[in-house]
Amino acid sequence: MPTRDNKIVSGAQPLHSYIWGRDCTAAVLTDNASLSIKQETIPTGNGEQLHFHHTAVQFFFILKGRAGFEIDAVFYTVNANEGILIYPGQKHRVFNEGMEELEFIVYSQPSTNNDRVNL
Repeated sequence: MPTRDNKIVSGAQPLHSYIWGRDCTAAVLTDNASLSIKQETIPTGNGEQLHFHHTAVQFFFILKGRAGFEIDAVFYTVNANEGILIYPGQKHRVFNEGMEELEFIVYSQPSTNNDRVNL
């Protein structure tokens, strides 16, 4: 049986991290062809561009703050300890509509690498 390289990761010690948008962060907890899990932050008043994925299903789980989601032109508010599922082809974006930093985990299956179309 092949050996596997099991690693303990966290938001403080991810596999790698990057900054996106205006001061938003992503800590990559796992990322392979079949699954991506990231812990992300969005400062107050910021958010991402409207987009969709051809194949990925995404689940966003809010750790801290209040998230706004636009999904197919419908707006949702998602609070801490709540989550929302987004299906392939749904035009969506997440933004911080609270007064504190928004922190969440996003699970994508399969990974969204090379599967994002900005609108």
